[in-house]
Amino acid sequence: MLEEKNDNLSLKGNEIDGKTANELQKTIQSETSVVTESEISDAAAEENTVNPVSETVISNENRTDEKQNVIDAIAETNAEESEDETLKERHDIPMLDYDALPMETLVSELKNLVTNEKVMSIKEHVEEIRKAFLAKYNHLIEEKREEFNQENQDPNEEFQYHSPLKSKFDQYYTIYKDNKNVHFKSLQSNLKTNLEVRLAIVEELKELINPQTNIKDTLNHFNELRERWKNAGAIPKDKYNHVWNNYHFHVENFYDYLHLDREARDIDFKYNLEQKLKIIARVQELLKEADINKAFRELQDLHRIWKEDIGPVSREHRDEIWNQFSELTKKMHDKREVLFENLRGTELENLEKKKEIIAKIEVLATEKVNAHSQWLAQIEKVEALRSEFFSAGKVPADVNEATWAAFKTAVRNFNSFKNSFYKDIKKDQNDNLNKKIALVKKAKELQESTDFASTTPIMKQIQEDWKKIGHVPRKYSDKIWNEFREACNHYFDQLKEHKSVENVDEVEAFDKKKAYLETLREFQLTGDHKTDLDAIKLHIETWKNFGKVPFPRRHIEGKFNKILDALFEKLSLSKKDTEMMRFSNRMDHLSESNDTRKLDNEKIFLMRKIEEVQNEIFQLENNIQFFTNTKNAKKENSIVLEVRKNIAIHKESLDVWKEKLKQLRNLNIE
Repeated sequence: MLEEKNDNLSLKGNEIDGKTANELQKTIQSETSVVTESEISDAAAEENTVNPVSETVISNENRTDEKQNVIDAIAETNAEESEDETLKERHDIPMLDYDALPMETLVSELKNLVTNEKVMSIKEHVEEIRKAFLAKYNHLIEEKREEFNQENQDPNEEFQYHSPLKSKFDQYYTIYKDNKNVHFKSLQSNLKTNLEVRLAIVEELKELINPQTNIKDTLNHFNELRERWKNAGAIPKDKYNHVWNNYHFHVENFYDYLHLDREARDIDFKYNLEQKLKIIARVQELLKEADINKAFRELQDLHRIWKEDIGPVSREHRDEIWNQFSELTKKMHDKREVLFENLRGTELENLEKKKEIIAKIEVLATEKVNAHSQWLAQIEKVEALRSEFFSAGKVPADVNEATWAAFKTAVRNFNSFKNSFYKDIKKDQNDNLNKKIALVKKAKELQESTDFASTTPIMKQIQEDWKKIGHVPRKYSDKIWNEFREACNHYFDQLKEHKSVENVDEVEAFDKKKAYLETLREFQLTGDHKTDLDAIKLHIETWKNFGKVPFPRRHIEGKFNKILDALFEKLSLSKKDTEMMRFSNRMDHLSESNDTRKLDNEKIFLMRKIEEVQNEIFQLENNIQFFTNTKNAKKENSIVLEVRKNIAIHKESLDVWKEKLKQLRNLNIE
């Protein structure tokens, strides 16, 4: 039970109905007046006739231990807040669900608290932020270490990871610790000094009881001690109750010594009773308050006022009024316990959610997939579950560590399972790296080549080969690609520059061919087969020596071929010779233009034609055999003769196709 010591002699009966605890305390302090000589009736003469009245509240023997525990808990909290006034302000700062916030928001919250709030009023908030941030950060570090171990094959290379976010967190947390240390040093020094001051005041109170001193001087000294006590400041919480009770005890002794008249004492008791009844009425209102935590905090303030600012009441009301107050306190405590039970129920629901999340991650740690794209999907699922876990809210404190450990184990098992897949493909990536290194080396060897006709197809093939090679380890990917690209770009830049020079020669070749084409139109055959054939071959050779023409002007080659076709028709050449000369001229043109694609297509076309003709000849010969093996066949009929004629034509055609293929293969373009 709180001990009630009279600290007020004469109180004015101003109405303060409906005021909160803080307003009530201010009113009591402003309306308190100290005793004067007029309030004492012949104190010196009646010194031995008035029995001293002890105002100490007797403990209620029927009070339950549970009520006492509630009262003691409130008294302990008030003592702690009296020691450090900043603790009272902690209630004004909302406690967020820091476990559900991302790391960036946690750092912002820490910065805001450290910058704008008093150090001891944010103690619980900072520690909750620190716990939530480090849990998330340590989890991140584990993942980064596993990624490092997966990608790094050098056992001598140590894992390092720098997080600017962690640096900011450490910076603000260091500021908080420094501020707290400074605060505690200052607080300890002030508490010690204040305690010495208050103990000295108590000692002076003891000396006031002296019949030899003048009453007026004694009262003045008493008032001075009261004022000094009021301004003495906070003291250590472990000395709080003892020092206050000791002070009140000696104040009451002084009252008894002064032998206050009964009327003044009754007025004092009546006023104190009114104030305590109003506190009881206020507690009854607080029981209806929706914000239970807010109501309980005000209840703590009301207990402080009851003990420290309001004096005793008459004995006939003392136990009754205290029992009412303590009973209401117990009801408020019970409501608060119900709130805590509901919170614990929510925490249990959060625990079930987190267990389900952990179970899902454990399942993902056993689902085997065999493709990178599938693993990306699995990783995305785990990341979503991680976010859901951190957003699920608090769990009961007694299982918090175990739940966190289970979550980390599940994620670690998934990462290990994932890493086993990537370790299997690590060898392939290293093989791909070696292949690409070989291509880079080859490209660098050829990048200065000026034999563009032979080097260009090789460089293009190198690029095609590069595209067919798979992924390489990520740490080498950018470096090797930049080396390869630089070598290729260097070569093709030179090729482009070379072609710009060649274009001048191609334009000149076009002009020459254009002029020569006009001369060729006037060419007339002599009628001598050999002479005319040699002349045509010379024209062809002269035309080839002019060189290539610009691509957009290659139509001039078609005009030249038409003139040749007309000349060949006038010659008495065989169909085969004519065909071969035309083919030879066309192939020479393709060879000069270095058009390997068209040459390859021509080669494929010839091989297919040869195969088709051979199949046709085979079929016709089978048909002949059918007719010649007939018993009644006396001679070859018209159908057989027609088939033999077709066979001869196809064989002649086959010779031409084979000759073309042979000529094409003899070209130096392979």
